[in-house]
Formats: sequence, structure tokens, C-alpha cells
Amino acid sequence: MAIGITRRGLIWGAAAIVVVVLLALALRPKPVAADFGTVTRGSLQVTLVEEGETRVRDRFVVSAPLAGRVLRIGYDPGETVVAGETVLAMFEPGEPGLLDARSRSEAEARIRAARAALGQAEAERERARAEKDFAETELHRTRGLAAQGIVSEEQLDSKETAARTRTEALQAAEFAMRSAEHELEVATAGLLQPRTGTASRNPDDAIAIRSPVDGVVLRVLRESEAIVPAGEPLLEVADPLDLEIVADYLSTDAVKIRPGQPVLIEQWGGDHPIRGRVERVEPSGFTKISALGVEEQRVNVVVDFEDPVDAWSVLGDAFRVEVHVIIWQGDGVLKVPSSSLFRDAGEWAVFIVEKGTAELRRVEIGRRGGLEAEVLSGLEEGDEVIVHPSDAVQDGVSVAPR
Repeated sequence: MAIGITRRGLIWGAAAIVVVVLLALALRPKPVAADFGTVTRGSLQVTLVEEGETRVRDRFVVSAPLAGRVLRIGYDPGETVVAGETVLAMFEPGEPGLLDARSRSEAEARIRAARAALGQAEAERERARAEKDFAETELHRTRGLAAQGIVSEEQLDSKETAARTRTEALQAAEFAMRSAEHELEVATAGLLQPRTGTASRNPDDAIAIRSPVDGVVLRVLRESEAIVPAGEPLLEVADPLDLEIVADYLSTDAVKIRPGQPVLIEQWGGDHPIRGRVERVEPSGFTKISALGVEEQRVNVVVDFEDPVDAWSVLGDAFRVEVHVIIWQGDGVLKVPSSSLFRDAGEWAVFIVEKGTAELRRVEIGRRGGLEAEVLSGLEEGDEVIVHPSDAVQDGVSVAPR
């Protein structure tokens, strides 16, 4: 009888133990599901990102030289034009009024001034050509020295930038000379006298307005035949491959940007980023209203392309792009996902994972990129951290990968 009671007691005792264990397991808190990341070492870039748009450097608005009738323009946007050859529009000037002595003297003075301006533009073009030739000679000499290791890469970059700048200055001087030629034509037309009698209009009197530059027609502003005043815009023409990019940055960001800094151009429609370089930061800002209705001080940053033309030739005027100016980059940087960082008691902190448990760890952060941040102290390479920690993640809580 005693033996039976002992066996029964053992059975009931074992059952009680099993029940207690099962209750303990059931009541034990489940691990919090979280996303894990890893502290790694590698390259890190700090960029300033803004939307921008392409624009042609030199846009030419072809306008009516005098009041009169412009004939129908048969060009469409995108058609190729040749400087000095392609006739963009035919213009029949209106009958000029009779000139008195004073008006004739003024017209003759305008012609002399236009000739002087043309001479000045020609001299400026020759000066720009001489500076371009000198810059190219200096660049050739510097490249030879760089190949021998005598000069630095920064000096070579400076010479290349100078050569590009002088080339663009020569183009601008040539454009200015063509503009001065057209101004002389306009001034000369001011001496036209009205026809006498009732003779019909002579088709030979029509003025052929020719393209001032090699390129394409950007826009046709006046397509149908019409009577127009002097200076009425008719077409826009430009070189479609003479592109640059302009992006307006907050003035607090613009002060960190310097000419020559590398740029990545993304979200332009291609599969790969386009490389560029900051050409200049404009010295004057402007006020812009944000989408939220907040007044912001903005500064235009102009970017030049670094990749060959074939990489971006599909872009045109006023195309949208995304500009990433790289203001700092380094290799071998200890970095952590930015989404794992949060503020705790005024300091940066993360939750690291130690044997399935979240542990609060304060860290010191250096430079911050878009998705990653530099770690100065508090973490080591290979540490596992929790990214996007929820309110359920606390110090000492059990965690498991989501």
C-alpha cells in the first residue's frame, strides 16, 4: 500500500512539473521581430541632392528686325540649321516713314555705332582665340609633366578646366560677333526710304533672316504669316549639345559646394548615372516658395558634363534630372545604416544584437551620407544592429530577425 501511494505521488508530481513547465513556456514573452543590419567597412560618400534641369548655354531668339510682315515659317522644332546659311524666315519690312535731317543723322550714327561694336566684337574674338590657343598649349605641357610625375593631378585638372573655359569664351565671342553683325544689318535697314507712287510690293525687298548659329530650332514662336512690330520674337535656335545643368540649392547647402567637386547625375531616364563636375556656384541667391508654402533662399549651382557626349546626347533643353554633388568621400570607413540611429538623452545610439537580446549602445557619429553614417566610436566591424527599431524594442528585450 505504501509503495502504491509512492508511485501515485510520483506520477502526480511529474504531471505537476510538466504543467508548470508548459505554463512557463506559454507565458514567456515572445521575441520581438526586427530587421537586422551589419556594421561594415568600405567607401562612403556625402552628397547634397536636388532636382535640376538641363539648359543650353547660349539660346538665340531670332526676332523681327523692323515692323512689317513676316511670312509663314515652315520649320519645326528639332530641324537642323546652319549659321549664316539657313534662312529661318522671310520678312517684308513695312513702308518706312520719310526721314528728316535729324532722323537721318541719328540713323547714320546708329550705323557707325554698330560698325564700331562689330569691330570690337571681332577684336574680342581674336583675343579669346589667342587665350584658347595658349590654354591648350599649357594643357599639353602640363599633361607631359603629369605623365612624368612632376605636377599633381590637381594642377592638371586646373589646366583642363582653364582650357574648357577658354574654348567656351571663344564660342561666346563668336556668338557676340554674329550678334553685332545682325545689329549692323538692323541699323542699315533704318535708312530704307519709302517707295514712291503706287508700285506694287517687290518680292526682292523681302529680308532673309538667317540662323546666327549651327544647331537646331528649339521653338517656333510665330508660325503663321502676320504683321509684327519690331523686335517680335519669331524662333529660338541653339546648339543642342552645348548643354549644362542648373539646380537650385538651399543657401545653407550651397555654401558647402565648391567649383570642381564631382557630381553624379541620376533619374534622367538612363540606366547609369552620368558623371559631371560643378562649374560654378552663382554669387546671388533668390527667394523661392516651397511646395509647403515656405519661403526659402535658393542659389543656382551650374554643373558641366564630364562623361563623353555619347553618354548624354539624348538629353535636350529643360529636361529634368537629379543632381548629387559629392562634397566628401572616403574609403575604408567604418559605417552603420543610418536607419539604425536614434537620439537617446541627447546622444546618438543604436540597439545591437547580443545573443538574441537587444542592447542599447551609445555611439559617436561622424559624416553622414544618405543611407549610411560614419562610426567614430562605440561599434566594431561585424556588429549586428537593429534597423528601424520600433517602440517594442527596448534594452534587454529578446529579438529575432523578421
